[in-house]
Amino acid sequence: MIQGGKYLKVEPGVEIFVQDIGNGDPIVFIPGWTFTTEVFHKQVEHFQKTNRVIAIDPRSHGRSSITMHGNDYATHGSDLAKVMEALELKDVTLIGWSFGCLTMWEYIRQHGTKNIKSLVFIDLSAKPLSINHEQDWVEGPLDEIAAVYNHYLRDSEKQREFVAAYATEVMVQRELEETELNWIIEQSLKTPHYIAANLFASGMFSDYREEAKLASESVPTLTIIAEHWAAKAKRFVEQHAPKSAVEVLGGHMMFWEHDEKFNRILDQFIKGQNPAG
Repeated sequence: MIQGGKYLKVEPGVEIFVQDIGNGDPIVFIPGWTFTTEVFHKQVEHFQKTNRVIAIDPRSHGRSSITMHGNDYATHGSDLAKVMEALELKDVTLIGWSFGCLTMWEYIRQHGTKNIKSLVFIDLSAKPLSINHEQDWVEGPLDEIAAVYNHYLRDSEKQREFVAAYATEVMVQRELEETELNWIIEQSLKTPHYIAANLFASGMFSDYREEAKLASESVPTLTIIAEHWAAKAKRFVEQHAPKSAVEVLGGHMMFWEHDEKFNRILDQFIKGQNPAG
């Protein structure tokens, strides 16, 4: 049983599951495409000692309602705003992993940064797809992204195959135990393949470069990048979020694999925004 678990209604028939635990300045964790609050269990355990920690299952993820509408990042940004309002959160540190970053940028597009204390973006470009994939920080060449959408998100079996390959080749650097890999796959499969495909397309066709620049100029911002594309990603961040601090660590799921190092980086960043604390 997840501690602090509750459901918040964001519209008729749609509930968002949140984990809400601890006391202090609020930190909100938003998982990536098809993943859930559970991926952040090492961060929740660490930061609940000093902060109020909220982790969210986005719409159609994990324990939240599976819906046939709103499976896009414009709606996810709106859902985040409703969750923050329902929990009466002020001066929030938002932390998003992968496509969870899109939710944060969309929130900023809709609501600005006035209720945000600081921002942490984990390993995603503000423009995940580009015809200039050799120069830009993107998720992959256009043909590869098209193949994922057209082949691997057609049914649950293919979705499972895609997530397994991505987990072993991109997300984690060491060899995963079978139980670990199964846990990662099970996270993703809580989102049906037809909804996963909607979210994948919505994310890949996003362009939040303006919001990334605004965010870095408005509030303290940290971008944490995986090692495998660090050089290209750092150049992109320097261009489009010029005032963001940048750290490089591990693979795409570095907060889980290298949790102690990750938590230290996050600790230092958060404390830097609250010297008296």
